[in-house]
Amino acid sequence: MLTYTYTALDSATGKKVKADIEAQNEKSAAKILRDRGMSPLEIKLQGEQTGIRGLIKRVPTKERVIFSRQLSTLINAGLPLVQSLRAVAEQTNNKHFKIVINSIISDVEAGSNLANSMSNYPKIFNQVYISLISAGEASGTLDTSLERLANQQEKDAEIISKVRGALVYPLIVIMVMVGVITFMLVTVLPQVQTLYEGLPGTHLPIFTVILLDVSHFIVHFWWAVLIFLAGSFAATTRYARTGPGKQVIDRLKMTMWPIGPLFMKLYMARFARTASTLVGSGVPMLKMLSTSADAVNNVHVAGSINAAAEKVKGGKNLSETLEGDKNFLTLVPGMIRIGEQSGSLEGMLSKVADYYEKEVDNQIKSISTIIEPVLMIFIGISALIIVAAVLLPIYSLAGKTIIK
Repeated sequence: MLTYTYTALDSATGKKVKADIEAQNEKSAAKILRDRGMSPLEIKLQGEQTGIRGLIKRVPTKERVIFSRQLSTLINAGLPLVQSLRAVAEQTNNKHFKIVINSIISDVEAGSNLANSMSNYPKIFNQVYISLISAGEASGTLDTSLERLANQQEKDAEIISKVRGALVYPLIVIMVMVGVITFMLVTVLPQVQTLYEGLPGTHLPIFTVILLDVSHFIVHFWWAVLIFLAGSFAATTRYARTGPGKQVIDRLKMTMWPIGPLFMKLYMARFARTASTLVGSGVPMLKMLSTSADAVNNVHVAGSINAAAEKVKGGKNLSETLEGDKNFLTLVPGMIRIGEQSGSLEGMLSKVADYYEKEVDNQIKSISTIIEPVLMIFIGISALIIVAAVLLPIYSLAGKTIIK
């Protein structure tokens, strides 16, 4: 049970009442108040954050994996669905997720099936999740579908974590390097200028003058630099969310060196793992393809999958429709063809997923091996530029002193 703080109008006295109430969810709290002869005006979870923090209600993948495994185990043990959901809700530590589960329980008790109840929360349960739950309910294998979901979520989270780890390291190094260079520009270089100003008849090298101009601009117009960076970031982010922007960025992910091969293998692994899980749960081919297209999270690969679905609808085999598609690596249609011919499509797709997940690991190691020396060279060149800007005037001054 959760504690809610409510403000309600007492129909007997006409006064506003503010107090606490315990209920499974907000709907249950409102029903209890109405049964007591009150008209609820506001019902808020006790201790709920307001403002920006209150808007952030994400459920971590780990919570969904635990939920799926626990629910699978309880259903497999023979417990009724509602009783299983209640038991899982009691074990859930995430407050927002507990509210969602209790709301699902209310919907199921009211006669809705589990898939439809979960579909009310698309930010927590994606289309793959809903499709597998629906297939599990239809075939009477809900426990197996939940176990498959838990396995898939774990693999997805693991592979995404590795990709992010490979990309975060160079970003951190570049940010630190930019910070150090900025510090040198605004603190060390101006001191060189001060030294020269006290010596008549001396001139700074043009290279140092250029960097000093940059330094002065940063010092006097730092607010303009921050506005430009913030504006550029906001504009890029907004553009990336538009249709044309997403197409450009998704194409860059697939083609830009050195991350292009990594993302291509990631998309192949994601498609094959999702398709294998859906096929194994008895989801029809066309539904499997549309759901996999959503799960891939790349508009170009998704477009190829949707185009393949249209051809499959016309009677072609899936392997034929993907053959020669530039958005698919050649191994995928080849393995799918073997699966179609042998009647083991699920197994072949699972092997494709395993293969490309290992390839993603190898690609990440290769990128790390390449990026480290490239970053070292970049840092070395940047340091050389700053040191040259500082030392050239000193050497020039020393040379003039010796000549005199």
